[in-house]
Amino acid sequence: MPHADVITPNQFELGFLTETDPADLDSTLDSVEQARAMGPSTVLVTSVLRPDRPEGTIEMLAVQGDGAWIVQTPHLPLKANGSGDVTAALFTAHLLDTADAGVALGRTVSSVFDLLERTHESGRRELQVVQSQAQIANPRMQFAVEKVR
Repeated sequence: MPHADVITPNQFELGFLTETDPADLDSTLDSVEQARAMGPSTVLVTSVLRPDRPEGTIEMLAVQGDGAWIVQTPHLPLKANGSGDVTAALFTAHLLDTADAGVALGRTVSSVFDLLERTHESGRRELQVVQSQAQIANPRMQFAVEKVR
């Protein structure tokens, strides 16, 4: 991690990396700051499961500089091979394009949700990347990104 600019752990992995137990928003933000102290300037936390979130939802959190943004989507009941890799790649591409973690988060979540929804509807575990290329290239921006810090 000392050489990374961006890391994209899920909430469990963030806890493992920082030897913490991120559970709510404050403890997750504290864990992110511990990770950032190890080197990365930007952290995207995937699969954030806060106890106070509405049932049937999941969140992603991006932190860069002195800003932090969170976005909530419906939780889709599937395990798709490669979804973390796609999320990391899209977030990195959008971050390089915009230099804004909040915008990159919104674009990433929109594309990944559409990709996962199409994959779920297909009944397959393999990501339906080709079938979702229009949504990947032009995210619908259907989820509100909230600045939390």
